[in-house]
Amino acid sequence: MDNEQLLFTVADRSYFALLKKDIHALAIKMGFNSERAGKVDIVVAELVSNLVKHANGGHLLVKQIKDNLGGEGIELVSMDNGGGIHDLKRMLQDGISTTNTLGHGLGSIQRLSDKCEIYTQKDWGTVILSRLYKDAVINPIKPASKVEISTVVIPKPGEEVCGDGVYYKLTKDKLKLFVGDGLGHGPNAAKAINDASHVFKNSVEDSPVDVIREIHQSVRKTRGLVASVAIFNFKEKVWRICGVGNIAVKVQSFLNSKNYVSHNGIIGHNIPNTMKDQLVPYEPNQTLLFCSDGIKTRWELYKYPGILKNDLSVLTAALYKDHTRNTDDASVVAVKINL
Repeated sequence: MDNEQLLFTVADRSYFALLKKDIHALAIKMGFNSERAGKVDIVVAELVSNLVKHANGGHLLVKQIKDNLGGEGIELVSMDNGGGIHDLKRMLQDGISTTNTLGHGLGSIQRLSDKCEIYTQKDWGTVILSRLYKDAVINPIKPASKVEISTVVIPKPGEEVCGDGVYYKLTKDKLKLFVGDGLGHGPNAAKAINDASHVFKNSVEDSPVDVIREIHQSVRKTRGLVASVAIFNFKEKVWRICGVGNIAVKVQSFLNSKNYVSHNGIIGHNIPNTMKDQLVPYEPNQTLLFCSDGIKTRWELYKYPGILKNDLSVLTAALYKDHTRNTDDASVVAVKINL
């Protein structure tokens, strides 16, 4: 499951030592050598410094990643609600600063990262994405992956395990995706999600309805969950989607946006006898978005001009930044097919 994600709150510089220690330990555990782990340390320091100096604090998302070519690394995403960067091109030049410092921050992050993207709006804030791989990236300009998936999966504040979960499996013919939310939060919700994801992982069904029915029969002894299953067929070029409960599903393109309504019920307790897969034809630049109820429902991408041109991790972070309730487990998932 794609739950290996950490959320750090950055209020002042005193947090840097803790962040550096934890993230450095993660890099070493993943096999980063001392030189590349040192680059991670510098990027973390610059991200934290920017949050404190320019935005009065913010948050840092950290997760392990594996790209489409098998490269393993660390993804760092900083989020803030500050005033935004007014002249981004100028501020990316080393030596430019608005706070009478050396001005190496954004330039250093961009230079040391294997991938770096920045999304900012005036009086909205800034999202900075930095990816660093444990092995040197010879060609940083990689071809677009056939499937792009980004997730933010964060437990309720104070909980050590997450009751939300995301799992996907990719074959030559299909992409199968599961997004679920165990009822409540904590260990019992996490068990429901883990049991459901195990069934999903081993399912051979090609219809989301059939997958959900299979999960329903297998998790009856758990607390239960709500979930959506989406399956994309590369030959037919069509999505099949079915959901039970309040997982919000939106299909977004540059010109259109459509919400898909889930069936009422609780998987593991009661689901409708009559469910149908909803068919969604493929369109270029189409993005599917899934949000658990830890994310507020009333959001629109027109409030984020140009964000669909960015990496999906920038998009999921922006939605989490603005719309997390902070009273439950929260997940945001974005999926894009490139044909």
